Formats: sequence, structure tokens, C-alpha cells
Amino acid sequence: MGGFVLALLVFAVLIVFMSVKSVPQGMEYTVERFGKYTNTLTPGLNIIVPIIDRIGKKMVMMEQVMDVPSQEVITKDNAMVTVDGVIFYQVMDAAKAAYEVSQLGWAILNLVMTNIRTVMGSMDLDELLSRRDDINARLLSVVDDATTPWGIKVTRIEIKDIAPPKDLVEAMGRQMKAERLKRASILEAEGLRQSEILRAEGAQQAAILEAEGRKEASYRDADARERLAQAEARATLMVSEAIGKGDVQAINYFVAQKYIEALKDIGASTNSKLVFMPLDSSSVIGALGGIGELAKEAMANTRTGH
Repeated sequence: MGGFVLALLVFAVLIVFMSVKSVPQGMEYTVERFGKYTNTLTPGLNIIVPIIDRIGKKMVMMEQVMDVPSQEVITKDNAMVTVDGVIFYQVMDAAKAAYEVSQLGWAILNLVMTNIRTVMGSMDLDELLSRRDDINARLLSVVDDATTPWGIKVTRIEIKDIAPPKDLVEAMGRQMKAERLKRASILEAEGLRQSEILRAEGAQQAAILEAEGRKEASYRDADARERLAQAEARATLMVSEAIGKGDVQAINYFVAQKYIEALKDIGASTNSKLVFMPLDSSSVIGALGGIGELAKEAMANTRTGH
């Protein structure tokens, strides 16, 4: 009797132990009854029917990372490149991830590798190397749509490395060097052209300023000559009026002026070294006196208003 009770007690403990399931954080367990899925256990303590129910699949619900191994891809312009990458995904529905696809990780990996060859094979090498963000976005869109029926959310796909063949890399280096030399030559030629343009514009501006200066100088010379001519005309008019009135001093001034101008021309001649000619000093002095008298008369007329 005592052995039966002990056996019954042990059986009861086993039943309780089999019916209570503890699910850790970040995990979900599927429950199968006679091999058929019934429900999903979330993190914490859960109760199942012992013997009838059992734990089916233990699914990790946290975001997971999977490396994409290197593979060779032929681009649109027939260049062979080696590509690898990384996938970030998360199980959103434990039941679908457990029962809609076999070997979930292997299925995701093959799906990504296939689409890498498809997307990158439709692009030229230059696009491949310069548009990596576009490649990542296209891969993410295609793979995420394909894995949605599996209860999977692909959060990110990143291409880690794109490695062209060595000889192709060397050719690209030579091409880049040639492009840089070409740009340098163009910039140098453009600089020389700009320098010549500026130099020509400077010379043109200098010529304009010089012409403006000559024009202004000629205007000033003409104005000075005009003023001098007006002064001479006024002086001649005054002398002529004095001569017309019979003023002897004016006649003497006029004759002495012409006499002195003739002496000046003779002295400036390069053909004469020494000239002897009579000079009546009294006539010259008389002429100077006449000039003084004319000046006095002019000042007197100015004061009296005549």
C-alpha cells in the first residue's frame, strides 16, 4: 500500500513537471498535439496537457545576423567580381517560421545569394561600384517580399565587399590616373586662358585710359591756346586803337616788339655763330617807356570807367 502511494506521488510530480513549461525571454515555443500545431508559448510560465501535448519548435524571436559567403557574379558588361554580404532578419510569426519552410536559415541564405546574382548581374561594373546603396535597397525589397509568407521580416541587407579581378583593378587605376591628368591639363589650360583674357582686358583698359588722358590734355592745350590768342587779340586791339588815335608810344611799342622778335629768331638760328648788327638802345628804351605809358593809361581808363 505504501509503495503504491509513493508511486502515485511520483507520477503526479512527473505530470506537473511535464505540464509546466518555462519559456525564456526572446524565445517562443510551438505546441503540437499528436503531431499537429495547436498554439505558441510566449516567454514566462505556460501550462500544456502532458503526454498529449509536446513542444514542437523553439524559435528565436530576436533579430539575427547571417553572413552571406563570397560568390562570383558576372556583371552586365561581362566583368567577373567577387561579392559577399550580411543579412539582418527577425522572426515575426513563430508558427509560420517553423512550419511554412524547411531549414529556415538555409532558405533565407539561398534566396539572398540568388537575388544578389540577379540584381548585380543586371548592372555595369561602374554602377556596381558606385551605387551600393541602390543595390542594398533592391535586395532588401525583393528578399523581404519573398520571406513574408515565412513569418520573417528582413530588416537589412548589406553588401560588404565587391572585389573585381586584379588586372581589372589595375586597368581602373590607370584609367583614373588618366582622367585626373586630363582634368589637370584642362584646369591648367583654363587658367592660362583666363590669365590671357585678364591681361588683354588690362591692356585694353590701359589704352583707353591713355587715350582719355591724351584727349583731356589736348582739350586743355586747346583751351590754353585759345586763351592766349584771346589775350593777344585784346592786346593787339588795344595797340591798334592807340595807334589809330595817333599815340606815338603805341607806335614805338609795336615797332620795338617786332624788332625784339626778329633779334630772338636770329639768335636761335643754327646757321649763325656770331652776328654784329647796329642796335639803337635809345629806341628800345623809348619803346619800353611807351609800354609803361600805355599801361598807365589803361589803368587810368579802368578806374574812370572809360
